[in-house]
Amino acid sequence: MSVRTAFRPVRPVRKSAALLGAAAAVAALTLTTTTPANAAKHMHGPSQKKPTVVLVHGAFVDSSSWNGVIERLQRDGYPVVAAANPLRGLANDAAYVRSFLKSVDGPIVLAGHSYGGSVISDAAAGDPDVKALVYIAAFAPEKGETPAELGEKFPGAALPSALNAVPFPLPGGGTGTDLFIKADKFHDVFAADVPRSVTDLAAATQRPVAESVFGEKPTKAAWKTIPSWNLIATEDRAITPDAQRFMADRADSHTVEVKASHAVTVSKPGAVTRLIEQAARATTH
Repeated sequence: MSVRTAFRPVRPVRKSAALLGAAAAVAALTLTTTTPANAAKHMHGPSQKKPTVVLVHGAFVDSSSWNGVIERLQRDGYPVVAAANPLRGLANDAAYVRSFLKSVDGPIVLAGHSYGGSVISDAAAGDPDVKALVYIAAFAPEKGETPAELGEKFPGAALPSALNAVPFPLPGGGTGTDLFIKADKFHDVFAADVPRSVTDLAAATQRPVAESVFGEKPTKAAWKTIPSWNLIATEDRAITPDAQRFMADRADSHTVEVKASHAVTVSKPGAVTRLIEQAARATTH
């Protein structure tokens, strides 16, 4: 969405008009130099009653995958920001999101989709401002439990066989491996209830994820101490519904089931928003 602001040139004829013009220029400069994280920080001060919703995307997508959810949350008056998940490794990604949370004042509802669930489980641990966790078709691992191990416990996901491995150079030397979803498989295994015109673009612009994230052992499980909500996508072919149910039950989450693919944030943004807002309302009671 783009916003265009038109300025009509006015010749100041009084000193007061000149002063007002200078003040407006300073205000405009301040707004244009505010970063997204700091914008969230300034959007809600002591008078803001609603918590800030922080959204963390998963593998193969970026923060735009939350756009439909963000529009609804903003319409309902919630301050909301989406963190850019680096997708370089669980410890690295969680450290980045943890630092991002420090830029947000006041209570936080932290939501993660897919692999983003693993990230928020680590990043939120020990943060007193995070009042609720929301898992959207997501991993909610136990300490030491990897996505690969959960996949072995609940087989049937179609995603692993649809991946391409691409080597890339590591900054300190050596080679890492990035994973992409094969373009001709993206719609069926990741977003079967999203129009192909949309998934064709998503496949072409997908964010790769480091292969190492699927074998990296989590060291924290924030859902043990922070109340959680969980959306199960019943048509998910990336993380099986049975695996999602197992993790939700173990975390004693408030759970809803939605007939949707793994890309539920895109195909059913209304259902995702309702669950996030349910968690947000619970934090103010």
